[in-house]
Amino acid sequence: MNFKDSVTIPCDRATVWSALNDPGVLRQCIPGCEELEQQTADHMTAKVSLKIGPIKARFTGAVDLTDIKPPESYVLSGEGKGGIAGFAKGSAHVRLEETGPLETVLHYEAAADVGGKVAQLGSRLLDSTAKKLARQFFDDFQAVVTASKAEPQ
Repeated sequence: MNFKDSVTIPCDRATVWSALNDPGVLRQCIPGCEELEQQTADHMTAKVSLKIGPIKARFTGAVDLTDIKPPESYVLSGEGKGGIAGFAKGSAHVRLEETGPLETVLHYEAAADVGGKVAQLGSRLLDSTAKKLARQFFDDFQAVVTASKAEPQ
């Protein structure tokens, strides 16, 4: 599964970059995230609970950041195991484009792969679920970053 999209965030690029590297912000935005702990500057562990069609699974895994070019881009890669439900792995190239003093466009290109029971659900359901989850993450990310910017310092 491959997909790409972008979202406009009414904040400067430095603010968006900082939020993209904040486990607390990411925890709020990742659909079904129960835990996200930073182990090193470029490695986190996670527990995520998701319902994909009729299958509900809890995935445990790791998230790595590579090809880091502050405050412009990085590649986020993750792999999770969901026991009997199977596994999920994927990556996203995230790029920030400052289009004004208080406007940044976050572009992403993502790829995902699943196996086990989850893979038996069919590509149409998996594609639509993956796109929906990615869109939910970036919409929530936009809302969290915008709200935190609006809070008095």
